[in-house]
Amino acid sequence: MFCFTCREFPTKADSVWLVVGLGNPGMDATRHSVGMAVLGALAARLELAHCWHVDKQVSGEVIVTTIQDIPVILLRPKLPMNINGVSVARAAVKYGVRAEDILLVHDELDKALGKTAFKNGGSASGHNGVRSCVDTLQSNVMLRLRVGIGRPEGKTLVERHVLGCFSRSEEPLVAAVLQRSVDLLLAWLAPTHRRSRAHQQGGDKPREPAEFPKPLH
Repeated sequence: MFCFTCREFPTKADSVWLVVGLGNPGMDATRHSVGMAVLGALAARLELAHCWHVDKQVSGEVIVTTIQDIPVILLRPKLPMNINGVSVARAAVKYGVRAEDILLVHDELDKALGKTAFKNGGSASGHNGVRSCVDTLQSNVMLRLRVGIGRPEGKTLVERHVLGCFSRSEEPLVAAVLQRSVDLLLAWLAPTHRRSRAHQQGGDKPREPAEFPKPLH
């Protein structure tokens, strides 16, 4: 496996995939940033961890590579969660990626830790990062890989829970979930499992990101 520079990227490919790990920069170990952790595990599995580089044009960390001969961009936004979508939209415009060819990896409160599931488009279901992506891309067709973090126990506030780190006792399960998530992503990217709509004509064209208010968690 190898990575490209932006100038080497095959922009005339029929399909270009954008895989995004949502999270808060500088808070990589928190539950809310588990999507970023999955992208880190994917890069490590592909032996591309050394290829991460900051792309100021898209406000994110990027790896440009091919998987199963398909051009793929891995993106970890460098913007706070509630405006992650600005980074995603900028990357979509730069690399010519349609909304239906974007996969968002993010934390999911309503799934227990250890559970993962794909969701094919639809509403943001209260997730600020997903909502930002829907708003900036002006589309809700993006596939999502939801990684369960579970709801807080007792009187712990949801915000404190999602912005907190996994406990030491949870770490072995988290490590297993990261590897399971990587397995799912690689299976999704494989030719035999690729969505048929990726080969259809048209689709949502990349749009310039909308303006957003000052960031909040």
